Amino acid sequence: MEKIITEVSGRKKTLTRLSRNSKLFKSIINAIKDKKGENIYSLDLRKIDEAVADFFIVCEANSHIQLKAIADNIAYVVEEECDEKPFHTELGLQWTLVDYVNVVVHIFQKEHRKFYNLESLWADAGGMEHND
Repeated sequence: MEKIITEVSGRKKTLTRLSRNSKLFKSIINAIKDKKGENIYSLDLRKIDEAVADFFIVCEANSHIQLKAIADNIAYVVEEECDEKPFHTELGLQWTLVDYVNVVVHIFQKEHRKFYNLESLWADAGGMEHND
């Protein structure tokens, strides 16, 4: 099926909507779990017109080393399984972002996650935990 692409804030966002069952979404969740990411939570932004992505995935790392390991593993697993590279990555010691346009992953150290509290900022999005 041909993907229709539109410009959204300088980003290319496909109009084909993803779901939590998509290969990209599942690959990201599994990559986080592989590196022992904690408190994994997804926000479904598809019904919010202003949202820049279909999903945010948020998780925690216990150190900046684990934070980087999770981000690196997401990039590796998604490229291997989905043949897709991140559109953009923002590396930080306490908050790292891995952007796949329709799915944006936020990896926080615990205190920074509490401070930014993305779950409450996007409270009108449907949320789901992904912890086993």
